[in-house]
Amino acid sequence: MKKQSIKIGGAVLTFMVLIGFGFLASSGLMYYTYACRHKVLKDGMVYIPTDTTTLYGQAAILFDEGFIKDSSEYKLMVAKMGFKVYPGKYELKEGMTYKQLLSKIGTGSQTPVKVTFNNIRTPQRLAGVVSRYIEADSLSLLNAFLNDSLAQIYGFSTATFPSMFIPNTYELYWNTSPEQFIERMNKEYNRFWSAGGREEKLEKTGLTKQEVSTLASIVIEETKIKEEMPRIAGIYLNRLKAGMPLQADPTVKFALGDPSIKRILYKHLEIESPYNTYKNTGLPPGPIYVPPIVAIDAVLDFEPTDYFYFCAAPDLSGKHVFARTLNEHNKNAQAYANALNRRGIR
Repeated sequence: MKKQSIKIGGAVLTFMVLIGFGFLASSGLMYYTYACRHKVLKDGMVYIPTDTTTLYGQAAILFDEGFIKDSSEYKLMVAKMGFKVYPGKYELKEGMTYKQLLSKIGTGSQTPVKVTFNNIRTPQRLAGVVSRYIEADSLSLLNAFLNDSLAQIYGFSTATFPSMFIPNTYELYWNTSPEQFIERMNKEYNRFWSAGGREEKLEKTGLTKQEVSTLASIVIEETKIKEEMPRIAGIYLNRLKAGMPLQADPTVKFALGDPSIKRILYKHLEIESPYNTYKNTGLPPGPIYVPPIVAIDAVLDFEPTDYFYFCAAPDLSGKHVFARTLNEHNKNAQAYANALNRRGIR
């Protein structure tokens, strides 16, 4: 009886040893597969949408995009290692192991995207440009840009909201939501105004930050010549201080919804709109263009001048001629009108 017990005990021990070796072998093979075998098939960017919440969905994307050969093995490996699903944009390299792959995609270590915008006239255009870089579509971005309640959170109205978006290049994550994008732009706006002595320069203009941006949006539409911008800004500040209407043609084009108009006619000036600065004194309700930094700084560094008028030069070079009196200005304006007539521009 004792010998039989010894035999049974020996068999159990042998079985346990075999099980242990089997477990170690299986674990070793799994770790080898995880840490040593090359599993990523190509270089490229993989995009995991925000609505992807399961390993099955993530594995399907990697498989369908040709980054991995076996989605079942991938799901097993991720589940065993305890990784989660993190939406975003990830840069993958051919020959990556599962360990290297998951050190990115399984931990949310995204590859940032560079979002660049400039030459923006409307919220629609801004939404369209930004949507090229991030997951959010243009409609959801536009809805956020036109959301008055959201604008008020940051101290703006729908009309002044465009002044918060400073044209530049920014690093963001691909899965940035419209609300997150706006929050980031507000931080950049505050950073912009706290730099370069802009707060101190602001006091000399007698304007608020939003008013500076509104005036800058007119200046950039009047001229693309950097050297002229501070003088034109100075002229408009003179008119504001004197209580004169700005009589800025770009605001009429904005009111008409047609920036392509080459020649403002008397009939255009009759449009009823708070943006028509021929009929209304002071600045319009908000920017007519998302002003670039160069235009904002031109207003802050405005040129003190005794000019009150300016007109496009008759050589149609894009430059301007300046006048102190209305009589001088009318002569300049007639010379420009004659130049347009000679070229048949109506």
